[in-house]
Amino acid sequence: MMCLAQSWLRILGDLVRFLRLVLRSRTSLAAENLFLRKQLAFYQERKVKSRRADNPTRLTLVLLSRWFNWRDALIVVRPRTLVTWHRKGWRLFWRWKSEAGRRPIPVELQHLIRTIARENPSWGEERIANELLLKLGLRLSPRSVRKYLPKLPSPPTGGPRGDQRWAVFLRNHARFIVACDFCIVVTSAFRVLYVLVVMEHASRRLIGLNATAHPTAAWTLQQLREAIPSDHEYRFIIHDHDAIFSGELDASLNRLGLNVVSTPKHSPQANSLCERLLGSLRRECLDWIIPLSERHLRKILLSWMAHYNRGRPHSSLGPGIPHPRLSDPPVRCCGHRLPVGHQVVARQILGGLHHEYSLQRLAA
Repeated sequence: MMCLAQSWLRILGDLVRFLRLVLRSRTSLAAENLFLRKQLAFYQERKVKSRRADNPTRLTLVLLSRWFNWRDALIVVRPRTLVTWHRKGWRLFWRWKSEAGRRPIPVELQHLIRTIARENPSWGEERIANELLLKLGLRLSPRSVRKYLPKLPSPPTGGPRGDQRWAVFLRNHARFIVACDFCIVVTSAFRVLYVLVVMEHASRRLIGLNATAHPTAAWTLQQLREAIPSDHEYRFIIHDHDAIFSGELDASLNRLGLNVVSTPKHSPQANSLCERLLGSLRRECLDWIIPLSERHLRKILLSWMAHYNRGRPHSSLGPGIPHPRLSDPPVRCCGHRLPVGHQVVARQILGGLHHEYSLQRLAA
């Protein structure tokens, strides 16, 4: 700071001396100019090396060069050096005058993004952007969120998803399709448990989630009966070629008014939405918790199911929430700032593994 003040004082002193010289006669200035040139010639003959020019001197020489033919009078440096000083000065001037890029988002919003990312390690920028939009009314692009995320190792990228013919089928019949599949969970005592998930395609809502140590066709059929209401409007149910889905089970589903669609063998992408749901279940829940027993696992699944259906944003829905709570008021988007008189409230899910955020009016 002290060096900067000294530089400006030197430039101001040069300006005062220049104004004093403007008031003198041309004859006097010409005589003084020739007198100084003669003295400078002696230094050139003796080959005295001048000291390196500092920034105030460079700026003064650049400004004075605009008033006369400076190429004949330049001695201490080469002409190319003076031109370089001039260009550097213009770059500094336009850098000071112009604003680089967009203005940063408010500091409190940056802290909120980092807090959400730290409290939910498995969330990406798109999930956080959807959470801010749907729960807090703060509109941010995923790229803007990514800019303020803590530096974490990126997850490995997966292969291509889905097949176009199946994608067209699922898109055109999403309202009438439910899908189911199994996954395996190992308890702390190395006991293998089987988890059945049942979802509807249109809303991505999870309508059935249960676990057992001994999966059978009868148990699976009972779970499907409990998940699918009697007055349903579904037409298709998708499952794979697991031996649990026997012919008797498919016949019972037909009597419930459902056409069974079995996916091709070794083609999990044919049931891509259900496979993606199983991936979310593992990444957001089962990979972080070690079940102690079958009862403990069911309790965990019920808690995550409520969060998945009523509190978790889904990008494929717009973003949206499959089954939002009726008590939650609609959130109005208000740019990058929180509504006046409100604060952000976090509710822990699964002991703090995830959090649901909402706005709460401050007490008067």
